[in-house]
Amino acid sequence: MKFQIFLAYIFLLPGIDLASVFAVEKPDSHSRPNFIILLADDLGYGELGCQGNPQIPTPHIDSIAQEGVRFTNGYVSASYCSPSRAGLMTGRYQSRFGYETNPVGAVNEDPNVGLPRMEVTLADRLKAAGYRTSLVGKWHLGGTAYYHPQRRGFEEFFGFLHEGHYFVPPPYDDVTTMLRVNKLPNGTSGRAKFGNRVFSTHMNHAEPAYDTNNPILRSSQPVVENEYLTDAFTREACEFIERSKEQPFFLYVAYNAVHSPLQATDTSMQKFASIEDVHRRIFAGMLSNLDESVGQILRKIEEENLAENTVVVFLSDNGGPTKELTSSNLPLRGFKGDMYEGGIRVPFLMQWPGVTARGEEYAAPVISLDLVPTFVRAAGLEINDRETDGVDLRPYLTKEKSGDPHNVLFWRQKQRAALRMGDWKIVNHSPER
Repeated sequence: MKFQIFLAYIFLLPGIDLASVFAVEKPDSHSRPNFIILLADDLGYGELGCQGNPQIPTPHIDSIAQEGVRFTNGYVSASYCSPSRAGLMTGRYQSRFGYETNPVGAVNEDPNVGLPRMEVTLADRLKAAGYRTSLVGKWHLGGTAYYHPQRRGFEEFFGFLHEGHYFVPPPYDDVTTMLRVNKLPNGTSGRAKFGNRVFSTHMNHAEPAYDTNNPILRSSQPVVENEYLTDAFTREACEFIERSKEQPFFLYVAYNAVHSPLQATDTSMQKFASIEDVHRRIFAGMLSNLDESVGQILRKIEEENLAENTVVVFLSDNGGPTKELTSSNLPLRGFKGDMYEGGIRVPFLMQWPGVTARGEEYAAPVISLDLVPTFVRAAGLEINDRETDGVDLRPYLTKEKSGDPHNVLFWRQKQRAALRMGDWKIVNHSPER
């Protein structure tokens, strides 16, 4: 009764706009930045145009460096996929919670293997603060329901859970596929081409069964995806941006390119017909396709008028496996799996209007762990130094702080370890047991 009297009273007052009385304030979607992480898989330090590669043009990825900053001493926290992703998602050295190995094959389905549930992810933090969150692509932090991305802070998931996936389903039409084998069909060693398939014994083992018990999922439901997987992930990423443009969002696009299996589209193969080595030509096609996909996402940000308030980071999860992919880590020593620079130092680019200067090269060491505190604090949230091994990079990029963000960086994977202090580095490269 009292509420009805109140309504009648305000209705009779002159100059009262009822719409303004009962309007719910719409949050400003541009008050907090959007965050996009574009993660390449097994991309070597020296493979981008902006990193010095003249053979394979990567103009769209290079544009992130041109419009922002290129970290010339940018590191990840491990030289293998899964532990590196654990560090990226938590902002903590994965050694702190015992996650140093790389689950492959059936081990992904071990209920005891995955990013420990007590660890808080970047998606957890941002989702709790009102961000839309989505993972598109490769997870590789636990292949069972307990570790599913949607139980780790991601509202949406489209991708796969294990370490790798074929880019098209069998019979691999419209692509050239290179497969590792123990022996060629005639029982000898070497390389042989049959139609659109190339077989090679150079790795002395067969291609892993990447797709076994590892379907493409939308949320937790298997789907049939016929589009080349790099393109499919880009499609899903762009659709998420369009759906989420009225809210702050965190989009993690974890491409499986240029990870094996080596599969390049016919169009990409024609583009690099001048490369005689078919092994290298397939790799070039995969990288070029990845670059075009990054370009589509960057264009989508522009089309939705989000560019001025969106942070874009591009990096690789570890160094390139040279023998497997032909990947170059030049001028660095070593490759994926190493504690040498080629295993842990990666292409690392950031575009952030108002924070990064255009075309800057930042030489002080930074690490993927830095993204968690940088993003969390930029979103207006609290994270104390005990919760992260990373550093908020913003004051260093805006020159509010001088000096280096890190005095020491550390890596450990079982018996292998390394430490960098200033310009000095010590490496223990004992064989893994």
